[in-house]
Amino acid sequence: MEINTLRNREFIVAILKKIQEKIKKINYSPKIMEVCGTHTMTIHKFGLRRLLKDSGVEMLSGPGCPVCVTPNEIIEAAIDLLSNHENLILATFGDMTRVPTRKGSLMTSTPAKGSFKKIIYSPEECLLLAKENENKEVVFFGVGFETTIPSIAFTVKKAYEEKISNFSLLSALWLIPPPLKSIVESKDINIHGFLYPGHVSTIIGKIPYEFIAKDYKIPGTITGFEPGDILLGINDILDQILEDKPSVTIQYKRVVKEEGNPKARSLMYEVFEEKDANWRGLGLIPKSGLKLKEKFSQFDAEKKFGFKIKAQSKDLKGCRCGDVLKGLISPLECPLFRKACYPESPKGPCMVSFEGACLAYYKYGY
Repeated sequence: MEINTLRNREFIVAILKKIQEKIKKINYSPKIMEVCGTHTMTIHKFGLRRLLKDSGVEMLSGPGCPVCVTPNEIIEAAIDLLSNHENLILATFGDMTRVPTRKGSLMTSTPAKGSFKKIIYSPEECLLLAKENENKEVVFFGVGFETTIPSIAFTVKKAYEEKISNFSLLSALWLIPPPLKSIVESKDINIHGFLYPGHVSTIIGKIPYEFIAKDYKIPGTITGFEPGDILLGINDILDQILEDKPSVTIQYKRVVKEEGNPKARSLMYEVFEEKDANWRGLGLIPKSGLKLKEKFSQFDAEKKFGFKIKAQSKDLKGCRCGDVLKGLISPLECPLFRKACYPESPKGPCMVSFEGACLAYYKYGY
């Protein structure tokens, strides 16, 4: 289906009408979680949340924002590296520099003598930095889901092959399926369906989500990022509810294959292995993060600089970003939203990241 069709007003109205007809048959207002922060942005940008609410569908934001789920202790470790080590370059993606912690943010921190921070757009830029600054240590603060992890794995492997010794990785790498299990099992909220992220699914395919349909009887579909994609995905979930046949379908067939990208996954697990990891708002989740394998441990910033990150930091006082990530509340229910927390002076990462639910609510309305 062409992009223009997926943004066509008549097409959108027709799909909404189908959704409304199916809601009448279901006879309750289903709660559907859009896992991905990019879905959240699309839903708000095109006014879909209000249209869907009026149609009888309640949309919940999920944990699909890597900047948002990264707990403060990892960001504080990055701040400490930059502030306490001379001749060090701390490289990371732009959003990570603005996340507030009790130690400030990377943007506001004062680098040690000869050190500086560098915003990059590709992990491989770090290798060029390391080659051009042989007298400095280059630490890449790598944050992301399965979408970006293969490129980070490629960078580490290339550093290994080229023997670039002044490069290391501070890892904040997350896997999407485990937190969904944690959310479902918490029973804090009754979720009737999941919109799974299209870009993550280009890597992992559909199989890693199937346990949710099989074990928890919750429908789901993998969908893209145009407004028509979102509505077609919701329409598909409603069909599964009506037929009482929960499954994982692929609405985003123009991009996602059932098996995903085996080559990319192979590269991921050549370099990394799973670990238990702490998520903001969700706590410790088994096998939900990645760490470097022993073969590549020389590039582990924690080992190289002799520190250990412990789960101890909390969000700034009053910030409820963690509850937003779990779908427990909307940003409107946070006491800081539009009172003390703004994009120019955020109190939590959900107002920082382009994929953050609070920023979406603030930027595009409710």
